[in-house]
Amino acid sequence: MAVVSKLGRMMEKRGAGTVELAARVGITPVNLSRIKTGRVRSIRFSTLNALCRELECEPGDILGYFPDEKPG
Repeated sequence: MAVVSKLGRMMEKRGAGTVELAARVGITPVNLSRIKTGRVRSIRFSTLNALCRELECEPGDILGYFPDEKPG
């Protein structure tokens, strides 16, 4: 199973830049970039909440689940 970040697409859709969004969310641009590229193992609910608030979206707009194998 793979949980993937769709944050980059949502940021583009909303016209949000990394530095500005990071400041509004209260995290560093480096950490936002890591979330955006999927190079994190976890994300705090408070960060996810702030991202959803600032981007006016749902958690499913930022994160996606794609199974590795289909049940057979």
